[in-house]
Amino acid sequence: MEIIKLKPLSVCDTNSYIVATNEGNAVLIDAPADADYIYGEILKHGLTLKKILLTHGHFDHVGAVADLVEKTGCKVYIHEMDQAKLSEDTDGLLINLFRVRGYKPFDKSIAITEDDIIKQDELEFDVLHTPGHTSGSVCYITGDVMFSGDTLFARSVGRTDMPDGNYSALMYSMEKIKDLGGNLRILPGHMCETSLDSERKYNPYLI
Repeated sequence: MEIIKLKPLSVCDTNSYIVATNEGNAVLIDAPADADYIYGEILKHGLTLKKILLTHGHFDHVGAVADLVEKTGCKVYIHEMDQAKLSEDTDGLLINLFRVRGYKPFDKSIAITEDDIIKQDELEFDVLHTPGHTSGSVCYITGDVMFSGDTLFARSVGRTDMPDGNYSALMYSMEKIKDLGGNLRILPGHMCETSLDSERKYNPYLI
């Protein structure tokens, strides 16, 4: 498994990641914006995009979905409680709040839920439902890596003061993450990577 971190995208400087399999296929974690750039990076590494795994449904994580599907025919996965944000829930998507223009709705995503396992070649991505930032926020765990979206950051957590946010739910999600086994490598939706052991020690929301 090779993980390629893309440059921060969208007005929110959102992280996204290409996960390459041994067969030369790619799984994209979040699709913030600029489908041409993302597609170009996938091609530059000689990969074929098969799946997009979305950590939640805010515009800065899903903005390039429709264009990437048009280019590649890949499948798109999102938690069932955030699925409507892609196609119809513009308040939940935050495009009105952030005055986003040009968003292309997408209505052919595949709904996922807690404990689902998404497979691509030799890789398996375990779905951990971590509501709080949104009701359908998830983390994806593969091997010793967790893609935490906007649930967990280095020394911080995602906001809960926007539509569909819930602080109590987020604190419950922090307990779930704290209780995970091992020292996972954490690749978040914003800012720098961290580790689960480091966050258990220094993150005030996990101590």
